[in-house]
Amino acid sequence: MSFNENDDDLPQLSANTFAALEEFYREQEERETKQKNFEADSSNGNIIFDEDWQLSQFWYDDKTIEGLVALTLNIIGPNGKIALVSCPTLYKKMKERAGPNAEVTLYEYDQRFATFGDDFVLYDYKSPLNIPRNKSSYYDIVVADPPFLSDECLTKTAVTVKFLTKEKIILCTGAIMADLAQRLLDLKKTQFEPKHKNNLANEFCCFTNFSIDEYL
Repeated sequence: MSFNENDDDLPQLSANTFAALEEFYREQEERETKQKNFEADSSNGNIIFDEDWQLSQFWYDDKTIEGLVALTLNIIGPNGKIALVSCPTLYKKMKERAGPNAEVTLYEYDQRFATFGDDFVLYDYKSPLNIPRNKSSYYDIVVADPPFLSDECLTKTAVTVKFLTKEKIILCTGAIMADLAQRLLDLKKTQFEPKHKNNLANEFCCFTNFSIDEYL
């Protein structure tokens, strides 16, 4: 018996259900297309993400990116292990400048950056140790920029940083966090001054647990 002979017996979709199904498939196709475009652009180094202020994202300016990347690589050499915690704008340039045997890992909440593949680790500062356990004391240096200027955010980010690093830490955050950064991670303010593409009202500083004078 063919299906044509029993078409009347088949369940019929309502107009609303059919429209909802069409919408679902359309959105799914759009998501897949966007993901493919992201991956293609990322592999070509062309991908650009806008700031999401709801996530408290403020991108560094080009001079700051160049300075932090150069500083990091001067400190540990071209083939070290580098963790970037909540500072995604450093990833692309760091990856370009690092040596072929270097590891550059981005720990980031914004899943748009999952286009960086295995170099991306989903990270929420509210769950500071919800990260791979085999990365304990793994990185030669950790560069961190907590998304919020709050004691809670810095305290929880500090737990992550201490877990990941062998020793060296670079922290970029507001000047008002200086005392807490010193207490939590034994960090001191440096002469390097991070700047942002969109100027922030808050004074922003770079803190480290070692002297950077010889590396600048």
